[in-house]
Amino acid sequence: MIRVVLLFLLLLFGSVAKAQTSTDSIQRLDEVVLSDVKLKRYSHGYKVTVLNDSLLQKNRSSFTDILRFNSNLYFKENGYGMVSSPSFRGTNASQTAVIWNGISINSQLTGQTDFNTINTTNFKSVIIRSGGGSVQYGSGAIGGSIHLNNTLSFSPHFDNTMTLSYGSYDTKNVSYLSSYAKDKWSFNIGLNYIDSDNDYKYLSTDKRNTNGAYYNGSINANVGYVISPKDVIKLYHQTFLGEREFSGTISSPSLAKYEDQNFRTMLEWSRQGDKAFSKLKVAHLQEHFKYFGNKNTENYTFGKINTYLINYTADINLLTHLKLKPIVSYNYYEGNGSSFGDPNRKEFSTTALLQYTPNEKWQYGLNLRQDVTSGFESPLLFSFDVAYEVSDYYTLKLNGSKNYRVPTFNDLYWQPGGNLDLVPETSYQIDLGQDISYKSAKLNLNAFYIKTTDLIQWKPNTSGFWSPENIAETQNYGAEASLDVSKKIKEHHLSLQFNYAFTVSEDLESNKQLIYVPYHKANINLAYAYKRMSLFFQHLYNGEVYTTTENLSGRFYSVEAYQVSNFGMTYQLFKTKSQHIDVSLNVNNLFNTVYENVAFRPMPDRNFNFQIQYKF
Repeated sequence: MIRVVLLFLLLLFGSVAKAQTSTDSIQRLDEVVLSDVKLKRYSHGYKVTVLNDSLLQKNRSSFTDILRFNSNLYFKENGYGMVSSPSFRGTNASQTAVIWNGISINSQLTGQTDFNTINTTNFKSVIIRSGGGSVQYGSGAIGGSIHLNNTLSFSPHFDNTMTLSYGSYDTKNVSYLSSYAKDKWSFNIGLNYIDSDNDYKYLSTDKRNTNGAYYNGSINANVGYVISPKDVIKLYHQTFLGEREFSGTISSPSLAKYEDQNFRTMLEWSRQGDKAFSKLKVAHLQEHFKYFGNKNTENYTFGKINTYLINYTADINLLTHLKLKPIVSYNYYEGNGSSFGDPNRKEFSTTALLQYTPNEKWQYGLNLRQDVTSGFESPLLFSFDVAYEVSDYYTLKLNGSKNYRVPTFNDLYWQPGGNLDLVPETSYQIDLGQDISYKSAKLNLNAFYIKTTDLIQWKPNTSGFWSPENIAETQNYGAEASLDVSKKIKEHHLSLQFNYAFTVSEDLESNKQLIYVPYHKANINLAYAYKRMSLFFQHLYNGEVYTTTENLSGRFYSVEAYQVSNFGMTYQLFKTKSQHIDVSLNVNNLFNTVYENVAFRPMPDRNFNFQIQYKF
């Protein structure tokens, strides 16, 4: 029935869109359709970091490691390859939105995304947008949002990339990426499979990670068709199938196993007119898991969520310098699980984004959103942003917003422990940024403040079960710095990227830092290329984090600060106009550092990865 309704609405909006005026050419439509209009046009006052496809394809480590070594995000990872949760400016994982081609893919069970279930094959870019984004992206975008973007180019081409790699712990990875376009058609597909025993040694002990093996496969396929000079229709699809043994702690071995199945399909119809550009999206998302407490038995618990979504947007040029983007969205969620029953939820939202550009120096944005969510009273949300170009080298940015997060199905219905009396989290944030650029150097400086009320936290109750509660206010504040420098001297290419974050995240009642939020985090990337050879060096500093709140003795427990380095080299064996072969060797944890990311869960010792990549 849901699918029939969505199809009917698709036809309805399609008939309404026919009233818009035509554009001048398919090429112009291409340029508009294939860019992330909402993110690009309505984020002038925000800090936006772009990780391009060359970085994603060359770095064959996990998505967690790509972000850990190339951004200010902190990750809590329960052993290498296990569940990976981000902390964005001291907020928790459920307060970070992950956006796939414009729609949120955060789990309706946990409210977060496990970054070790995302493969970056076939993403044109990953964009990190700092600052509250609930107005544009809905529940959960309190600390920031991470955007995974597929693009479809209609310029005639046929490109292929085949990558094979083998590394320590019998880790095997194979991927294939193909992109094709001719006439009115464009198509690309990314296939990836990885398998690892993941049985690394626990340094300074005689033990190994005996229950850490994992394997997964993913498909990322997209197709586009130019219906007319005004219309393009695109279909996006993702499939992820994975199985992981869940590592135990250094003192408590585990036999647990976890199976993931994630499916995402979205149909998008874009239409370009002289004064308006509209998009209609219809999507179906499914997340499914099985948890085995003992991998040697057939006993398991399970959970399954289906999401049905319809979203309509229009970019309207009200005046020469004034643009309006109305958004209407409807989501329906239905769940089924052994520990939370058969819940469902309906969400309807209306959003208005306004962008005013009076001249080349000033950019103003004002946005409003109202949600209607079954079972909750959602607040009226707002955000604003301002960007002022002081000179060709210096830009000031300011943004502020009211954000929120509704309780997840696990928060409400998990048995035992769910709490039906929870109310949504609400927060206010403000961010001041400075962009300084000179020749081949760029420096970003940001200071931020976030205040959250009714934060949802799981705590042990009087019955001995863990249960979520709305706790007192919390505040997050700090500063971030990012530096990017590149230099070319004849055939020598050098680059440096540096990121640093100072973060305070505290409970206002106790004035204590929240658990698993480091005060200090920094990383540096150095790269050098000459003719066919290139080298890189990465270094990460992760400050001390508290792992428990104060106990009866008044003592805190923590994970010590650590530093870890990676090194890699690539050599181009063969190159013609249309083909080339690269071989590379990466050494991770170069100095064999003993460190933990989560208490009592050691991370890998020094390990190696060899890769060969063929582009044709």
